[in-house]
Amino acid sequence: MRYLILSDIHANWEALDAVLDDATGRYEAILCLGDLVGYGADPNRVTDWIRANAKVTIRGNHDRVCTSAESLEAFNPIAAQAASWTQNALTPENREWLRTLPRGPLPENGFDLVHGAPLDEDRYLVGLDDVLAEMDYLSTRLTFFGHTHVQGGFEIKRRQVRRVPKISVTSEEGVLEFDADALYLINPGSVGQPRDRDHRAAYALYDPAERWVTYRRVEYDIAEAQRKIRDAKLPDLLADRLARGF
Repeated sequence: MRYLILSDIHANWEALDAVLDDATGRYEAILCLGDLVGYGADPNRVTDWIRANAKVTIRGNHDRVCTSAESLEAFNPIAAQAASWTQNALTPENREWLRTLPRGPLPENGFDLVHGAPLDEDRYLVGLDDVLAEMDYLSTRLTFFGHTHVQGGFEIKRRQVRRVPKISVTSEEGVLEFDADALYLINPGSVGQPRDRDHRAAYALYDPAERWVTYRRVEYDIAEAQRKIRDAKLPDLLADRLARGF
């Protein structure tokens, strides 16, 4: 089974559409690590597509907050404004579907899916110390995670953590070959709002029969995604940052 791994789409239809086009013929099932909504202007179009086509979807923190009565105080003002807009924009059917998504960790074919950290979907795995704190809670040798919007991840071997770098801004693809003696936390990157100084939509491909994961980056129609954000009267920063990649 070849998997397309998506995360942090954030209601950016143009980015998702470009990823799907780029990945055509390369996968048999789609796994989504959450945050379908928030920030972008197409929450229903993205949710409709993922509902109809993903094999497994787990919830992200934006999916949770945008479909519950939870306070927005934990979000920064711009994220809170976008979440409030999304709450009003979602159809009742999509709101209910997002509300009932399972939280990670969720097992799939010998590996795990999480949004943030294994124990806390709101926690960011950014530095080596963040990973060390989670090491004893990993139940499989491979865990896919999102939330940081940074493609790459971490390799753990003999209780030492090494960062897995993202692919170069001059490359479209990078391959990480797994060490049989190591554990891995792999971030496919953000489809809809990358924050690793590369504006291109990010995703990953994985086949459990092979011993590697493939990272991909793809250009998309940023100008159209920005136009929709501005037309929806969402904060300008959410449109501007798409072109910067941070």
